[in-house]
Amino acid sequence: MFANESGYSFSHILTSRQRSGEDGGQCAREVVSASIGRSAHGGGAFSSYTSASDNFHFFAILRDLKTSEPALNGRQRALLDRVARDGFATIEDLAAQFQVTPQTIRRDVNWLADQNLLRRYHGGASALTSSENTAYTARQQMYLDEKRRIARLVASEIPNQATLFINLGTTTEEVARALCQHTGLRVITNNLNVANILADESDAELLVAGGKVRARDKGVVGEQAVDFIRMFKVDFGIIGISSIEEDGTLRDFDIAEVRVAQAIIEQSRTVFLVADHSKFGRAALVKLGHLSQIDALFTDAPPPEWMAESLAAADIAIRVAQ
Repeated sequence: MFANESGYSFSHILTSRQRSGEDGGQCAREVVSASIGRSAHGGGAFSSYTSASDNFHFFAILRDLKTSEPALNGRQRALLDRVARDGFATIEDLAAQFQVTPQTIRRDVNWLADQNLLRRYHGGASALTSSENTAYTARQQMYLDEKRRIARLVASEIPNQATLFINLGTTTEEVARALCQHTGLRVITNNLNVANILADESDAELLVAGGKVRARDKGVVGEQAVDFIRMFKVDFGIIGISSIEEDGTLRDFDIAEVRVAQAIIEQSRTVFLVADHSKFGRAALVKLGHLSQIDALFTDAPPPEWMAESLAAADIAIRVAQ
């Protein structure tokens, strides 16, 4: 059971071990039947946290958490890095860099544009604008090895029996996978993918925030989710990010997602930021916070030299996953 500072207790929402005779539908229904009530100290009856009308939608989304997309090859990954760094690159320059034909580069650019990873123009390709994020299913495959290394390093610093927030993001989902061998974790999340991972593979006790479910990435956002997060104080908050600017500003693309992440930072005793190397210097629209609010940054490569001053000023621990 989780207890908040107002004397409320929250029923066990979801466990990874389905009891004998239960099917997957029963497991999913447990997620949408969260109850809130007074603890033994406060008295009172339990009341439904999620309305019955929301249950079918929530259940339907939870059933469809698995997606599959073709992984990027090494050339395509390097091409994305080049376009992200320079903003624009011509087909001819890319063909010369990778020592392949222009036709091969055009095929790569066309495919990457179809995946919403860059913008295709006559004669070249450009990075997405600061108001556009890469498609979620594509992000699941980008820098996957790097994200898994980051996740293993984060998991090594989380003790058994800890309480955690885990928010939206493909890197935080890899952290959830890396935590599956831990015991006695209590996890609060607004990410249905995280809930699904831990429910299937761990003995963690889970609480899932209520609110609006985004079909594209199974994230739960909105004022209800923010209010839910603010009821708790946990040992560790694990958050992802879309952009880390040179001055240490943290940015993302969606204001509703940012508000939940801000609440997680406020309600965590220790905040871990997980971000692969592509997030440094990337453009994004909405300010989330600053590196000075973070206790440790977990990444897959040493931060660029131009980040040295802001990292030093933020007094943040840097953990590089090898």
